[in-house]
Parts: sequence; C-alpha cells; structure tokens
Amino acid sequence: MQENNYDFTIEELGKATVNSPIEMSKTAGDKIANYVTDDRFVRLSSFIIPGPQPSVERNQVLERAGPREHIYFSPAHVHAGIVTCGGLCPGINDVIRALVRCLWTRYGVTRISGIRYGYRGFLPESQFGVKQLDPDVVDDIHKLGGTFLGSARGGGKEVEKIVDAMQKLNLNMLFTIGGDGTQKGMLDIAEEIGKRNLKIAVVGVPKTVDNDFAMLDRSFGFNTAVAKAVEVVSAAHMEASSAINGIGLVKVMGRDSGFIAAHTALASHEVNFVLIPEVPFNLEGSNGFLHHLEERIKKRKHAVIVVAEGAMQDLLVKDKKHDAGGNAIMEDVGIYIRSRIIDYFKEKNIEINLKYIDPSYAIRSAPANPEDSILCERLGNAAAHAAMAGKTKLIIGLVNNRFVHLPIKMVISHRNKVNPESSLWRDTLDATHQPPLMVNRFGN
Repeated sequence: MQENNYDFTIEELGKATVNSPIEMSKTAGDKIANYVTDDRFVRLSSFIIPGPQPSVERNQVLERAGPREHIYFSPAHVHAGIVTCGGLCPGINDVIRALVRCLWTRYGVTRISGIRYGYRGFLPESQFGVKQLDPDVVDDIHKLGGTFLGSARGGGKEVEKIVDAMQKLNLNMLFTIGGDGTQKGMLDIAEEIGKRNLKIAVVGVPKTVDNDFAMLDRSFGFNTAVAKAVEVVSAAHMEASSAINGIGLVKVMGRDSGFIAAHTALASHEVNFVLIPEVPFNLEGSNGFLHHLEERIKKRKHAVIVVAEGAMQDLLVKDKKHDAGGNAIMEDVGIYIRSRIIDYFKEKNIEINLKYIDPSYAIRSAPANPEDSILCERLGNAAAHAAMAGKTKLIIGLVNNRFVHLPIKMVISHRNKVNPESSLWRDTLDATHQPPLMVNRFGN
C-alpha cells in the first residue's frame, strides 16, 4: 500500500481550550523545551525521493506526539484508567509507571485507576475490582517483570459491558497497553463510546515482543527479548560445541514474524540456521533443512538452530482454533523439529547430542533492559499528553525515530513481517551461511 493511500488524521473529542499546567516555551532557542503544536508532522517513509518533492496533504503525514499548550480536560476533573491485556512483555510496568507519574506530577491528575486482569476486569461478573494508583504505589514496579495490574486474554468483545463499566467509574480517559487483539478491542470500545456521545479519550500503547506492529520502528520489549535470546543461544552454542556432534535448538517467540530470530542470529554470531514463518523450507530432500544440517555436522561437528514459534504452522496445524484473545493456537514447532532431527540422524546411524531450549516464558516475563525502559518511559509520557489534549482512537508509536500519533485503524490493518528480499534477511544469511532457500525443486 502506498503512503498516500493512508489517512493519518487523528480524531479529537473537541477543541482544546484549557491552559496546560505544564510550563513550557513557545520560543525556539531559549533553552527551554517547547510545546508541540498540531502542525508538526513526520513522514511515514524515510526514503529520499530524488528530484522535486511531492506535495503532501495533512492526512498523509503523522502528527507529532508531545505536550500541547492547550488541553481538552481540566485535570481536577479527570479520572484516568489503565489496563494491560494479553501476554506478558518486558516493559509493561515501565509504561504504567510513566503514565501515572506524568498524569500526577505534570498535570495534577490524582484519580488514576488500574483495571485488573485486562478487559475482563471491566466485566461485573469478574469482580476483580480496580487498583488505585499514585506515584508512591508505582515507584518501584519498573524493576519487576510481568504486569503490576495483572493481565488476561479475552473480554474485549463485551464492548457494551465495558463501556457501561467505564461510565459507572466516570472515566474520562482509558490507556490500553496491549498487542494487536487488545488494540482492535480498543477501537471497538472507542466506537461504542462515540455512539453514546461520551467524552472519553482512548489511547493505546502497542505491546508486542515480536515487533510486528505495522508502521512502527520498534515495539517495547523487543530489544530485551533479543538480548535475553542471545544469552540462551550462547548457552546452546556452548552445549553443542562441547559435545560429540552437538546440536543446540532454540525456539524463540515470533507467531507471524521472525524478527526476534533474525536479530538474535545477527547479535550472537553463533547461529547456523534460522527458521522463520516468512521463509518456506522443507525438512527432507536433497535441499531440505535436515540435509544441510547433516552437512554442517560433518564439516564443523556442531550446529546451533534458532526457530521462531510460528514456523511451519501451515503444515503442522490441521484444525485451526483460537484462544480467548483471538490468536491462533499453534503447534509446538520446536518439539516437532527436535523429534525429526533425532529420527533423521538415527536412521543415518550418526551419533548426535541434541539440547532443546524453549526460553519463551522466561524472556517475556523479564524486566525491561535500559533501552526498552527508556522507550517505555517516553511512550507512557506521550500517551498521557495525547489523552489530556483530547486526542482519541490512536496509539503512540516511534516512526523515523520520532514519537507520533497513529490512528489505531491504520496500525491494526496489517502486521510487519520479515521481507525475505530485505537487507535484514540478507545479513542474517551472511551471519549463518545457511542456503537462501532450503526448498526442494522438481520433487527432489
């Protein structure tokens, strides 16, 4: 899809007429941070176009995130809600902390409620209640993994019940921290809010360790996931290189995309095969993965393999089912490949020592590393500024290294995937020395 086919217009609850309590500058060069105005934009594409530059319409550029001089809500009247949904991810607590501290200390918002266990926390039958948040309560939560508020899948389709609960709580704004399914649910909630003519701002912070949100440079948690995966690969390499015909097999996260797997290979320098959903491969045959693995073992006496969890699902899943969050339930490709490797070398009468490691839950429950923690802090601050200005139906994202407002319907329109013809995958192949395609042709 071409850039000029997108519409990046951000919806607003109304005209912002309240003077912001944040004291900033309107003058460049005075060494004081400036307010962000609604006429500051970022292009989606960073490619330089030769020759005369094309004209740009307002709906083709991204609105810069940040504090506005005039805001929509009077801080003393605001009741803000924060909810975390879906699977765990490094950095969730950092985002919660940043939201609370920015709302409280910068705007003077003192009514902030944490919704327990995802969207299900809104449902009256769940009876989870809410958790009152303030800077003291969240002061140290960034040091912990997981989510301080608890998380769960499902509940997002109970839109009317959720909005009923928001009305009973007298919420003026809701911050949703979650992945693709969470943000789709957020858009449905926002639409119901609009039908009822309620003045409630809904702002999302995208959460996915897989780094597959469309248009975004990077999602929080991804950097931590790669760093942790590299540690596991190092252990797998040590096990493999210390054994007779040692093989280290590591499964990493990546339901639909292989970004973690590819980046782990590039960062570790110890991976020999990367198997991802975007690049097809055969196990058997003269150009199949198992044949190339055998050649590697004969030549170098050890091998390390990284496989993304979404690889081979088109072959492994016979009966498609979905979990409460709408995600496809997958077969365990790591266990399957482990079994096939063992059987293959047994038939060849070749001794191997295989170690299989699945660190997925240990990785996603870890605290954020410094780089992700910084990203989370800035995403949380930007989300607070957007909601206070009356912006709604948006998520905060990093595009071309700038924090911007993105209409949620644009971001959930598709997912990023590793392009097999991209420089990322080219460099991954250079790092592993695996064949560009391990696919048999003409029935071989």
